[in-house]
Amino acid sequence: MKPVRSVVAGIAAVLMALVLLGSSPQADAHNITRILAKHPEYSTFNHYLTLTHLAVEINRRLTITVLAVDNSAMSDLLAKHLSLGTIKNVLSLHILVDYFGAKKLHQLTDRTTSTSTLFQASGAAPGTAGYVNITDLKGGKVAFGSTETGDLNAMFVKSVDERPYNISVLQISQVLTSPEAEAPTAAPSDLNLTAILTKQGCKAFADLITSSGAGHTFQENIDGGLTVFCPPDSVVNAFMPKYKNLTAAQKASLILYHGVPVYQSLQGMKSSNGVMNTLATDGANKYDFTIQNDGEEVTLKTKVTTATITGTVIDQDPLIVFKVDKVLQPRELFKASEAEEAEAPAPKATKKKKKSTDDSDAEADSPDAYSPDGEPSDLTEEDKDGAAGLVAGGRLLAGVVLSLCLSVAML
Repeated sequence: MKPVRSVVAGIAAVLMALVLLGSSPQADAHNITRILAKHPEYSTFNHYLTLTHLAVEINRRLTITVLAVDNSAMSDLLAKHLSLGTIKNVLSLHILVDYFGAKKLHQLTDRTTSTSTLFQASGAAPGTAGYVNITDLKGGKVAFGSTETGDLNAMFVKSVDERPYNISVLQISQVLTSPEAEAPTAAPSDLNLTAILTKQGCKAFADLITSSGAGHTFQENIDGGLTVFCPPDSVVNAFMPKYKNLTAAQKASLILYHGVPVYQSLQGMKSSNGVMNTLATDGANKYDFTIQNDGEEVTLKTKVTTATITGTVIDQDPLIVFKVDKVLQPRELFKASEAEEAEAPAPKATKKKKKSTDDSDAEADSPDAYSPDGEPSDLTEEDKDGAAGLVAGGRLLAGVVLSLCLSVAML
């Protein structure tokens, strides 16, 4: 009986591994860009979801409904010549933060409901302008409309893709809009970073941006996307004795170190860890830091200090500014703290070259100068997710093989 039991045990192990593989987080992930790419009639809608970064937000939410419109309906919207920021607000009204499949549309309590959208969740909508009405009309028709206008001018056309209860993509007959969603938004070039910082408790840091000569670099990067990490006045004032010991070039590099030339939402940082280059990154001068998250807390690790994001100053794509509780100190300018070095894994021992008098040169000679964690800094989030899935899958496959080998050995 022992051989039989061994075989049964081996089969059970294989089945368990396959179950674990099928239930891995990767299996539940959705990608709105890929979903819509299968349907060319929504190509314009898909393009603007990507351009406005809404696709990223959709992919990161566990439960979401997308009200897609075809290319003809998008042409009507684009004919209004709205700014990209305004188009983002309008399309945000088409992203419901709840799951509505085709079946649920006909099971509404009292045949009508009001639901929140990303326009409401973003804080850009005044009052309740970011809510959408859904009404099950007579004859099996379902209508959608902004709660602000009271109109039900868009009709349910068909279900495009449903993955209960993660994502539902439904086609509606025309674009949902409202005066609030179509209200003009400031053009990126109209956003004055130092003025914004001054009004939000970061005046000392804003003054350093100006005095260091870094203001122009920050401002010219806004159009293409910019993330800024701003320490409040009390933190900057306490840091000033160190700051005054830097050369003019070092001061500029330190300030630029607090800017990242890409729009990076808080949700995006919560869902991924990794190395991030900054406005100070230039050739052999790394000036990068590592984003790490623990639940809702997001930290920025520089090998010298670990700062925590404490709030959002402004989130107006393509500019986003976060408050941090410490001045970010790059290892190119300051000695790495003993605590940070002690936490470093053994493979990173080669980085102890930083103890030389010229930290920048030591880092420049390091073969992994741009990836202290062994991960390319330009690796996309999708690539990282895929790599993680491969690693997890590899481990499970190894378990399957081991189980089979043990079973055979016991025969």
